[in-house]
Order: sequence, then structure tokens, then C-alpha cells
Amino acid sequence: MASVTIELPPREAQTRFNLRRWTEVLADPELAKVEGRIETNRHGHVMMFPPPAPSHGSFQSEIAYLLRTLMRGGRVLTECPISTADGVKAADVTWVSAKRLRALGKRPFFNQAPEICVEVLSPSNTGAEMREKMALYFDAGTEEVWFCRASGAMRFMAREGTRPIKKSSLCPAFPNKVRLA
Repeated sequence: MASVTIELPPREAQTRFNLRRWTEVLADPELAKVEGRIETNRHGHVMMFPPPAPSHGSFQSEIAYLLRTLMRGGRVLTECPISTADGVKAADVTWVSAKRLRALGKRPFFNQAPEICVEVLSPSNTGAEMREKMALYFDAGTEEVWFCRASGAMRFMAREGTRPIKKSSLCPAFPNKVRLA
């Protein structure tokens, strides 16, 4: 199989483009009616995803609750828009420090990703897609990316490597498995 290399624009230029395009997306009355998640790619094309299964939202809310309970000095956000080298992506759950939250100001997305970005995996997600999203979040400045499987099992990834870590270094009390009541 041939290897493909894609040259992305400089991060600052992509962020400026993302800001212009995301502002248009947010102002579009037709897109405001769409249920589900909306993201963009690096060309500004809108990508729409159908609403996920109820279990997806259950895991999102439980992860958000646990983060809010276990972490201090920041805020938990769901469906958090992040400017990446490949457009604006929405992390299912994030934890952002008060410092990064202040730096957000009135922008419609995070220029620098929150410290923790969590993706709740759906059956349609591929491994390649999630590895790419993880790389984009790390490139945008996140410190850890977490994945929640359909079973509730958590996989924690740190910037330093491509192998999972046993526990989050930012939130070591977070469980290895999220249980729904």
C-alpha cells in the first residue's frame, strides 16, 4: 500500500480560516436546525453526523459528572469545538483549566485544545479516524486524549507516546471503567 503525505497549512493560517468559516457556520439558520454534530474539515466543508445512540449521551454525561467531581480549577464542556489543522472538531467531553478558559475569551472555539479531550466511541468510528482525531487534538495542544468504549472501558493517551497509559496523570482518580447506573 502506498503512503500518502498531506501538507497542511501553517497552524496560524488554518486557525484564521477556521475562525471565519466557523463564524459563518454558527450564523447559518439552516445549520442551526440540524440535529447531531457539525464539524468542518480543513477546506471549510461542513461535516454532519447524526445524533448518536442514547448510550453515547449517557457515557458523555457520566464522564462529565466524574470530571466535574474529581477536577478542580477548571470547567467541563461537552461537544467542545476545537480549531485543528483539519478544521473545527468537536470533542465529546473536555476538561479545560481556568487559564485556558480565560484565553478563549469570546472566540467561538478553542485555539488551544482543552487539557483533556474525551471521545466516546460509536460503532461507526474507525481506528484510523480516532488516531487522526487524537493526533489533531495533540497538535492543537491537548495534554491527554481519552477514549470510552461501548463497554465503558477507558483508554488514556498522553502526548508523549502512542501507547495507552494506565491512568490519567491529570486526573489519576478517574476510573478505568465508566459504569452507567
